[in-house]
Amino acid sequence: MLDYDKEAGDYDTSRGGEARAQEAARAVLALIPEGPGRLLDVACGTGIVTRRLAAARPELRVTGADLTPAMVRRASDRLPGAIVRADSRRLPFPDGAFDAVTSIWLLHLLDPEDVGAVVGECARVLRPGGVYVTTVDKAAAHDVGSDIDTVLAARPRRSAADAAGTVTAHAARHGLGPAGHGSFRGSGQGRSPRTTIADLRRGWFTLLPPGEPRTEEFAARLAGLPDQDRPRPDPRFSLRAFRKPAPAPARTP
Repeated sequence: MLDYDKEAGDYDTSRGGEARAQEAARAVLALIPEGPGRLLDVACGTGIVTRRLAAARPELRVTGADLTPAMVRRASDRLPGAIVRADSRRLPFPDGAFDAVTSIWLLHLLDPEDVGAVVGECARVLRPGGVYVTTVDKAAAHDVGSDIDTVLAARPRRSAADAAGTVTAHAARHGLGPAGHGSFRGSGQGRSPRTTIADLRRGWFTLLPPGEPRTEEFAARLAGLPDQDRPRPDPRFSLRAFRKPAPAPARTP
């Protein structure tokens, strides 16, 4: 797991910056009904997407929550007074407090047993009729059919904690039903062979620890590809939306 306190300073520039944030916010908001209310952005990180959610929908009162102190500080600079430090597994909000809840690039970071807990908390703080939007299948988004993917095809992989089917099953257990899907381009995040080698040696591929012989074997194969600094196609991230059913209207006698 990355140290997000250390990553906070360079996080945005290393992950597509404002261009990626703009595409993410636009796709998320397309799944959230228009109108006033409250929105919670869980694991908001630096607030780069959260700020765009708030700017695009002035009628929404947007709150961001993140566990990492450095991320909370950066997000608070972008949205003063709207960011809280919180564990996504134990959100400090009452039941039904929000009309919409989002979690962008969170579930893939969690241990499998925590994914259900986080989805459950997002469902708990969502009002009846509200919508939860989250990214799914993040690792698969980077498989764009490039020569880099061909080299990495044989790498060991762990089961995706954020697989769409898994997240949908968790949502159903907490009373949420499917309410739509979308996607957006990871602008500026196309891999080049050289950046992929650097990511390998940083430990970004979780089952290929830095310094191990097999990790270096993949690095050597990547180093043999042409156009070492040419980015391959950008990833395309997937979104799923889930709705909390509203209570049926009371029947009149």
